[in-house]
Amino acid sequence: MLQASESPLWETYDLAMLDLDGVVYIGLEAVQGASTHLDRARAAGMRLAFVTNNAARPPAAVAEHLRELGVPAGSEDVVTSAQAAARLLADRCDPGAAVFVIGGQGLFEALEERGLRPVQDVAAAPVAVVSGYHRDLRWGTVSDGAILVGRGLPWVAANTDISIPTPHGRGPGNGVLVETVARFAGATPVVAGKPLSPLFEETVRRVGGTRPLVVGDRLDTDIEGAVNGGYDSLLVLTGVTGLEELVAAPSHQRPSYLSSDLGGLAVRHPQPVLHATRSAHETDATDTETTVEVAGVTARVRHGRLRAEGKGLVDDWWRAVACAAWRHLDTTGVPVSIDGLQPPGSVSTRNDDAAPSQPTGEHL
Repeated sequence: MLQASESPLWETYDLAMLDLDGVVYIGLEAVQGASTHLDRARAAGMRLAFVTNNAARPPAAVAEHLRELGVPAGSEDVVTSAQAAARLLADRCDPGAAVFVIGGQGLFEALEERGLRPVQDVAAAPVAVVSGYHRDLRWGTVSDGAILVGRGLPWVAANTDISIPTPHGRGPGNGVLVETVARFAGATPVVAGKPLSPLFEETVRRVGGTRPLVVGDRLDTDIEGAVNGGYDSLLVLTGVTGLEELVAAPSHQRPSYLSSDLGGLAVRHPQPVLHATRSAHETDATDTETTVEVAGVTARVRHGRLRAEGKGLVDDWWRAVACAAWRHLDTTGVPVSIDGLQPPGSVSTRNDDAAPSQPTGEHL
């Protein structure tokens, strides 16, 4: 079940650790309303940290991009997987030690910030290797770094993302490079980025806050990372997660809260109520009936099919169907069928007083 919050999330939590692509912006464009929602959260006293698995761009470059999109941000508000990787290496290496970089400027700056010496020359006697995505990475640099890893040098990877967004479509991410080096060297790196916890730990160290909330659009990085680190999380539906991915989410990829967009920080989140989970046929343990209600919206799984009805808010429709689907999955081990189930309205519709959502009953 999703959690409930009797207060707006920006009162319940004092730090929002925000993913970027799919949450604040999509490619070169801001998510509609994102700047306004974040301004309101900051005015309410919530600290904002912009957290990215991207190790290529230094924090100052990320902050500049955010400002261009109308989101006030300084380099101190941005935390990257390169910085988390540098922290891991600084804990293992002597000050001033040389670290071989399979990557670009983001890693160079992060290592220098931690008092380490980034190099791309084997003759510099590096004591460790760090790898991260960089569009213009030379194959010779990859080869030399892989040889060093094969010799047994400690290796930290900024992240293992298999793909990244590009102006031309999805491209290979750092995870492809990690797999290549690992296969050649017979070694496994320590990973700094999501879905592991070092990046979130680095964020709390840098930005502060005692009650952090992870905000993201991806189940397998943002939300799984929150679960791994023991943090509560808010899933927003402005990015890659749709109905099919949501209803099939395993327990380690389920958020604490769910909202159409960043406006979910401004509202209370109702308590989902489980009305029934029972076997429809005593001879078939996988055939159960499950009913969940959220603020007037009822989601029901019957004979393995998910349906929803009632009048309420768009976000409550999503919350109800998610909880019913997860309960069914946990009970039977089989994902629900969503054939014929049409999500209501637009995900940009909000459920706060300033912009009331459409009743979901109009779309069922």
